[in-house]
Amino acid sequence: MSGHLLVTGGAGFIGANLADRLATEGHQVLVLDALRRPGVETNLQWLRRRHPGRVASLVADVRDPAAMAEALRDAQAVFHLAAQVAVTTSLVDPAEDFGINLHGTFALLEALRRRKGGACPLIFASTNKVYGDLGAIPKECGAAGWQPRAAELRLHGVAEAQPLDFHTPYGCSKGAADQYVLDYARSYGLPFAVLRMSCIYGPRQMGTEDQGWVAHFLIRALRDEAVTIFGDGYQVRDVLHVDDAVAAWIAAWQRIGAVAGQAFNLGGGPRNAVSLLRMLEEIGAITGRPVKIAHEALRSGDQRWFVADARRAREALELPAPIAWRDGLRDLAAWLMRDGAVATAPRRLEAAT
Repeated sequence: MSGHLLVTGGAGFIGANLADRLATEGHQVLVLDALRRPGVETNLQWLRRRHPGRVASLVADVRDPAAMAEALRDAQAVFHLAAQVAVTTSLVDPAEDFGINLHGTFALLEALRRRKGGACPLIFASTNKVYGDLGAIPKECGAAGWQPRAAELRLHGVAEAQPLDFHTPYGCSKGAADQYVLDYARSYGLPFAVLRMSCIYGPRQMGTEDQGWVAHFLIRALRDEAVTIFGDGYQVRDVLHVDDAVAAWIAAWQRIGAVAGQAFNLGGGPRNAVSLLRMLEEIGAITGRPVKIAHEALRSGDQRWFVADARRAREALELPAPIAWRDGLRDLAAWLMRDGAVATAPRRLEAAT
């Protein structure tokens, strides 16, 4: 497939939405995905139905050198989302997490560095977990959830200048890959950039990933099943609709000359910050019944509060104001009910943090 855009992990939630937008805009897209996560094969089938002749697929692991060489041949840009995505899984099998997230990314960077025919832009999916649990930031808990005491953090959130502090094997593997991407841009002059994502949610999210907590909550509530919360439920997250995330990914690629070598926080920001309990209240308003809740102990590496300061990304990428979280939540609920995802989603779902 010549002259294509490569989306690794393109059958996943964000990858499928990104591939769909790129194909809709007229690009040839190659989706590379190992189809390891339950349910993602339906995303790939959806892409093929929507874009016959424009979306091709390669079922392969990013650690497969031959497959990656084939996928990179004639690629015009790489959107690297393929990953082991669950903190919990990384604690159970850190070697697998390392192999996919760090070794797989390093091999991709080396392949791009050695590739002939000119530099190929790469946008890498990093995570807010690179900042650790933010335990050193003084916080207090009120009715709206945990908040930092510092007025600047309350107003804007965590900026890219926040020191990196990797926690859990997942945080280490993604954080190290994040730094490799930035250093390859610096050391070799390659057009690579990093997006450190907060909680992305929206259609085609099945809620099986431990960071897919918004969809997870909705699926459980729509089934009238209990949601397990780890900790007190006053943890605060900033959430970003996948349409806004996809717009940022495409903008980063289109402006790669200006943003190469930089990392940007990508999240909903203070206006889209919400506690887990407040999100469950809103879901109860959508379903018409209170959500059943069970509590367990706080999990390792969890952040009591994280809100991204995404002002640099909004300015550099010329992004509009993000979709309000209540509107986005209703959009996701409508998709879950309309497309039958609630009935078909796997019953074994990882509870959210």
